[in-house]
Amino acid sequence: MSADEPWVILARLVRPQGRIGEVLADILTDFPERFAQRKRLFLVSSEISREPVREVTLERHWLHKGRVVLKFAGVDSISDAEALRGFLVAVPVSERAKLTDGSVYIGDLIGCEVFDVNAAKPVGVVADVDREAGLLEVKTPGGEEALVPFAKAYLVRMDVAGKRIEMRLPEGLLDINAPLTDEERREMSERRENE
Repeated sequence: MSADEPWVILARLVRPQGRIGEVLADILTDFPERFAQRKRLFLVSSEISREPVREVTLERHWLHKGRVVLKFAGVDSISDAEALRGFLVAVPVSERAKLTDGSVYIGDLIGCEVFDVNAAKPVGVVADVDREAGLLEVKTPGGEEALVPFAKAYLVRMDVAGKRIEMRLPEGLLDINAPLTDEERREMSERRENE
């Protein structure tokens, strides 16, 4: 494996768990059950470099209070586990779980241009995804953040390889998130003063 290979982050190591080298981790995958099928994992120092630091063998794992506890071969003490704090657990993109038709990885959405076919103009680039709310956090050309519902009802075409998402957004949707104009700020200030 090389640093040039794209990586998928599965978990972030938080702290030692127990006395024999287990490590508690935040789950960063929609498929935590896949840990049962994996023996070879990689530790990565940060999401920025994504350069593999160390290959590890997973001996066992179990889910614990919304997180996962991982036991790696050769990590046999609290101090061994402590040395892994903050590392990311990754696999090569080629080894990630296969998705059903119509599904897409959140990481594949990041960096895609969102284009509104109704307005015939770009909305911006996906900077992040709020999975719980089902919203694309889009950085607009003006540098503001817009929240766009990632719903099939609005989706026209998605080309993650081409980094483009075409949507038919309802009129006024983007105005909901728009920053206040100077006039709107003045009006709000006046209302507060009159209260």
